[in-house]
Amino acid sequence: MSTNVLRTTDGWWVVRDERAVRIETKAVTTAELLADRDAVREAAASAESGTPVADLAALPPVTTPCRVVAQMVNYRSHARDSGFTGEIPPTFFRKASGSVSGPHDPVVRPAHVKFLDYEVELGLVMGAPLPVGTVVEERDLPRYVAGLVLTNDVSARDVQLTKTQFYESKSYPTFTPTGPYLALLEPEDFTHLLNLRLRLSVNGEPRQDRTLADMIVRPAQALTLLARFQTLDPGDLLLTGTPGGTALKAPPEPVAKIGALLPPALKWKAFFNSQAKNPHYLRDGDLITATIATPDGRINLGEQWTAVTGAP
Repeated sequence: MSTNVLRTTDGWWVVRDERAVRIETKAVTTAELLADRDAVREAAASAESGTPVADLAALPPVTTPCRVVAQMVNYRSHARDSGFTGEIPPTFFRKASGSVSGPHDPVVRPAHVKFLDYEVELGLVMGAPLPVGTVVEERDLPRYVAGLVLTNDVSARDVQLTKTQFYESKSYPTFTPTGPYLALLEPEDFTHLLNLRLRLSVNGEPRQDRTLADMIVRPAQALTLLARFQTLDPGDLLLTGTPGGTALKAPPEPVAKIGALLPPALKWKAFFNSQAKNPHYLRDGDLITATIATPDGRINLGEQWTAVTGAP
């Protein structure tokens, strides 16, 4: 069974049901905690009654600075929504680790961003170095991946599309809510990954709901492809893509063909005029709720809720 770990300003805790037991460790960073698994096991086996989880203020269980890498269009349902047909080449991009925020911290929309979107994603937390050139088979996952976290790859679509890049549009502060739990996995837990179900709602309205079975490039293959050019270290984070259901959708094919004939300025003006009628983009005051878990509860990354607010 996986072990859920919570991070607060007072240190690290093992979560058991609704209570948490402090981990007696000097670890400050996620990488240091992963190197002290004996302390985690001792806390998990402790007879202490612990502290109510509701009394603890969760910080992101992935400490920064670290590498934050993400996969683009990695669920079949998201590919359909995005207008992709045929084979989709595996693509990675980086996010600034300064975008990582707590699981209940506000998502702050920059004043110039009008089209703010959500993307619930499963995050892989590395537990061992992944040198360039590494080939990862399914059986090797427990060697490299220590655990999982729930993340939201918040995206400024007007920045992303007009500048044709991802780094800025997904790297503003608070654009990667992470947690509440770091689920440390045992080797046998990895056989249950495809049963993980990702759900996200806005103001109680379901928007995204898929399992990892919808994933195009699965974790072992993703790490192999990433290792062609990118080293990862313990505590680094790989976001593995989002299912369909985001606010952004590709326009109908006839509209897209007409748009391709327009000068860029006119094309984007027409596109965003149409997007302004889309009620699914995030607005100030919205509450985003997300969960990732297996149906049997063997792996449960907890519930993340974040309110959207405008920049002060």
